[in-house]
Amino acid sequence: MEVEPFRSKTEKPSMDLPHTTTSDATRVLRKRRKRRNICFGAIALLVFIIILIIILAFTVFKAKRPVTTVDSVSLSDLNFSVDLARFRVLLNATLDVDLSIKNPNKVGFKYKDSNAQLNYRGQQIGEAPIPAGKISADQTVPMNLTLTVMADRLIYNSRFFSDVTTGGVLPLYAVTRISGKVNVMNLFKIQVESSTTCDFTVFLSNSSVGDQNCKYKTKF
Repeated sequence: MEVEPFRSKTEKPSMDLPHTTTSDATRVLRKRRKRRNICFGAIALLVFIIILIIILAFTVFKAKRPVTTVDSVSLSDLNFSVDLARFRVLLNATLDVDLSIKNPNKVGFKYKDSNAQLNYRGQQIGEAPIPAGKISADQTVPMNLTLTVMADRLIYNSRFFSDVTTGGVLPLYAVTRISGKVNVMNLFKIQVESSTTCDFTVFLSNSSVGDQNCKYKTKF
């Protein structure tokens, strides 16, 4: 006679184990997919932002050349005399130069200390400082410079006495250079230099300035 093994009534067959294992694996896969989708979304957003910044940097915020314009040159003070006995010319002169700097950029333009120079036949005879500053976006800043002629440098120029005694005309030219940086979206700093060269004539007979011709140049 066979004896059937005793089994508790409360004991149930372990039939749910495969189902539980499958559910856990599905949840793990879903979490992995969710994390992967989040990573892909973050990468796509980052790429979009980078492309947008590049587009703006080369279109709306593209660095443009600041323009320095000489509006007028005038004599504010002129005293001269000719001593033929001593073959000498005495000259004291002051030039007022009105110029303006235009910043066409959509961001500010910072420029460092610079200067304006006055020249006579290739020799520097005057200088005026231009202090450092900042020009806001789409702003034009006027400046007034006072250039005092260094008479001692003129006296020792071999052609000065001839210019004064024959026609009373002094050919001069002024050079202004302003250099600085344009900061595009705090990412790109672009070096810019704006220069202006103006040729003009000082007529000693009536203390006037004429024949003005200016050339402008800007480089990155």
